[in-house]
Amino acid sequence: MGFPHVSDEALPPHPSPGRSAGPTLLVLDADPPPRLESLAGRARVLHADASSLASLLPEADVLLVWDFLSDAVREAWPGPGPRPDWVHTASAGADRLICPELVASDTVVTNARGVFDQPIAEYVAALVLAFAKDLPRTLELGAAREWRHRETRRVAGTRACVVGSGPIGRAISRVLTALGVHVSVVGRTARNGIHGQEELDALLAASDWVVCAAPLTEETRGLFDAGRFARMRESAYFVNIGRGAHVVEADLAGALAAGRIAGAALDVFATEPLPASSPLWAAPGLVVSPHMSGDTVGWRDDLGEQFLELYALWEAGRPLRNVVDKERGYVPGH
Repeated sequence: MGFPHVSDEALPPHPSPGRSAGPTLLVLDADPPPRLESLAGRARVLHADASSLASLLPEADVLLVWDFLSDAVREAWPGPGPRPDWVHTASAGADRLICPELVASDTVVTNARGVFDQPIAEYVAALVLAFAKDLPRTLELGAAREWRHRETRRVAGTRACVVGSGPIGRAISRVLTALGVHVSVVGRTARNGIHGQEELDALLAASDWVVCAAPLTEETRGLFDAGRFARMRESAYFVNIGRGAHVVEADLAGALAAGRIAGAALDVFATEPLPASSPLWAAPGLVVSPHMSGDTVGWRDDLGEQFLELYALWEAGRPLRNVVDKERGYVPGH
C-alpha cells in the first residue's frame, strides 16, 4: 500500500533500431485529444483507438495512453512485433496497463504522479466537511422547503485513517491536518510517520474518517470488505478515491443498510459508469460521484504539459521521472 525509499527515475531507452528515422509517438486517444503542437518536427505522431492500437504498436517508440480508462493496452500488448520503449499513462494509476508481458519487457512505464494530489485532497476534505456539517441533508431539506434545525459535528479533534502513503495520501493527510484532524497514514510497510498495514485494523476502530487512497495491487484488491467495515465505528465515514476494486461493493452496501457505519462516499467503482441498476444508488448515506475527484478546471492541460516535459527528457536522453515499478504497479516513493 505504501512506497519504499527507491528512486522513481530511470534512464530512457533510445529509439529501437529498424524503426523510422526520428521517433514515432503513438497516442491512444480520448476526447478531447492532447495538445501536441510543440512536437511538430520532433516526432511522427500517430493516433489509435482500441480497435487499431494492436496494429500500430509495432511502429511506436513512445506510447501516450491518453485514454487512461481503456483496457486496450493490456489487451493489445501481448501481440506480435516490437513494442514501444516508453509508455506514459495520463493517470495516477497504472493498473489498467499492467500485464505479464509488459512487466517482463524492457519498456519503461511512467504515470501522471503529482497532477492530481492537491485536487483529490481538496475533494476529500470537502466530503469530510459535508458529512460533519450534514450538508447532504441540508440540501434535501432545502429542496423540500423544510426548516429543521440540527446540531452538527466539529471536524477539529476528530481522527482519520488514510490508507495509502503515496503523494495523494500524503496530500490528503496535509489538508485534513490543516483542518485540525489527527491523521494516521497507513502504507505497505511501517517507517517514519507511516503505519504498517498490520496496524490497519486497530486504526480503523479508532477513526472517524477512513480514506482509501492506495494503489490497486493484489494486496489491496478487496481490502475493504465486510470484516473491515465491521471494525469501523458506527459513527465513522468511509471515502474511496483509489480504485473501485479496493471495495467489496456489496459489503459496503450491506454495512450502510445495517447502520454499521454512518455513511460513505465513492468516487470510483468496479464498473464505470456505475450502472443505473446498481444497488449502490439506493444505499443509505452513500454519496456517489463519477470519478471526478481529481478533475479540476484545466486538468487535461496539466496532464499534457507533464507529458511534454517528460518527452523533452526522453528526447535528450535524460532520466525520466514518475517511473512505475511494474512488479508492484506504482511509482516507488521517497
